[in-house]
Amino acid sequence: MGNLGRGTGARRPAFMVMAVIGWLGAAAAAAGTLDGRQALPDLDGLAPEAQGLAIFEEKDRRESGYQDLQVELEMVLRDRRGSEARRELSISQLEMADDGDRLLVVFDTPKPIRGTALLSYSHVEGPDDQWLYLPAQARVKKIASRNKSGPFLSSEFAYEDLALQEVEKYDYRLLGREACGDAQCLRIERIPRDEFSGYSRQEVLLHEPTLRIERIDFYDRHGRPLKVLTNEGYLLHEERYWKPQRMFMENLQTGKTTELLWREYRFATGLQADRDFSTNSLMRAR
Repeated sequence: MGNLGRGTGARRPAFMVMAVIGWLGAAAAAAGTLDGRQALPDLDGLAPEAQGLAIFEEKDRRESGYQDLQVELEMVLRDRRGSEARRELSISQLEMADDGDRLLVVFDTPKPIRGTALLSYSHVEGPDDQWLYLPAQARVKKIASRNKSGPFLSSEFAYEDLALQEVEKYDYRLLGREACGDAQCLRIERIPRDEFSGYSRQEVLLHEPTLRIERIDFYDRHGRPLKVLTNEGYLLHEERYWKPQRMFMENLQTGKTTELLWREYRFATGLQADRDFSTNSLMRAR
């Protein structure tokens, strides 16, 4: 889910896929302005690899400090013939001080999968941890690292797409600048360090100067184009955080798509690690 890292001790919202309420004065000035315009880090004299890393570290810094968030969304699955299925779900996310952030996905509809939940612990070093709760089986299942490239509940998002994307999990390279609509974008290649990733590489298009993700091109383990994620309808929340209203993932090899429609963001709601993001909380998440 996006789309979507953490750099020098900072934390950020998810996806791929996502604020501190009431930050004022110097803190607000450091974080950004109402329109999100900030200067990029000085890239002069850096190799393309260092440039790409510096840009993602800056993106991560801007997106840190949100404490926790909750959001409601709709997932629309479509096959190559246009048949569709709709699901209602919610996402909760928590910033952690000493490690990667935590993410909880809970399905509300349709009835057969109501209460199905995915819990992700991202880590700066080592494999992320993920657990899936299936109400029909009334048990929590740990997702093995080698299986995280598989599709999440028949969607075009893999389990690894739903883990929070720590900066340290990739190698980067700035490929250049290009037009994207009426704006200018940075194209950056990032290569997963995880040996079990389903992707050989990704190309990320970042809007300049906000550094919000406009598009990600995913390549399979053989280097072939696999999927494309596009983000649309960005809104600025808490005078700091850019969030898309629509994310669209298209599988280029199967013709299937998954659309995510985001709504009702709530920040700094008082979520707690032990109470709301433990494996025990999965079974009462509905």
